[in-house]
Amino acid sequence: MAVIAPSPSQVTPPIGRSGRSLRRTVLRVLAVLGLGYLALWATGALGILALSFLTREQTPPPEGTHAVQGIHHFQPVDADGGLWRGAAPSPAGYGALAGLGFTTVVDLRAEDLSASQLAGPRKAGLDVVRLPIRDGQTPTPHQVQRFLSVVGAAPGPVFVHCGAGVGRTGTMAAAYLVQEGQESPSSAVRRNLAVGPPSIEQIYYALSLGRDRAEQPPFPVVAVSRLVDAPRRMWSWF
Repeated sequence: MAVIAPSPSQVTPPIGRSGRSLRRTVLRVLAVLGLGYLALWATGALGILALSFLTREQTPPPEGTHAVQGIHHFQPVDADGGLWRGAAPSPAGYGALAGLGFTTVVDLRAEDLSASQLAGPRKAGLDVVRLPIRDGQTPTPHQVQRFLSVVGAAPGPVFVHCGAGVGRTGTMAAAYLVQEGQESPSSAVRRNLAVGPPSIEQIYYALSLGRDRAEQPPFPVVAVSRLVDAPRRMWSWF
């Protein structure tokens, strides 16, 4: 009896059909990942934005807050006026600080700055200390101790800033207030939320502060925070 061998099409599926099936599978996986990331971003970023808005509506500005030319979010950190915070000053802003009697500026920016940006405080006659922290991240214990030393040794008021004067500035201000025993972690977080929305890891960091503790957040918190914050950071590059 004759044996009929199977044709190649009966042994393996056509290459074209197999390729289309693989592409569909890859697209499905990418779609699921994209939807999952969108849900994570919406929950994290929009949730913090809403929390910041509600806190700002319920929290009056600190006593002594006033507008200063060339500096956004300018306000006192402590009650005696020794430490103030805000956004990165313009040249006019540095001049205004000098005119108000400030002696020291602490710059928390880790971005690439131009020579004129770096020279701004000194042109106004101010001392400058740089403690670079990446956008959306938190200070190291060494940076916190260095900051406390700078504020304690400064001959006049100190102004601390990052770029927008929100996340990094508020986180360092929170570390100062908690470690100096002036406020609780939750109160320091509320003050920062009233200025603007920090990152998830910055909120976690501030809530975890103690009189003798200023540690980095754990990896899972950092990973989620940076995934949620990625679109904002990428947008800031343009």
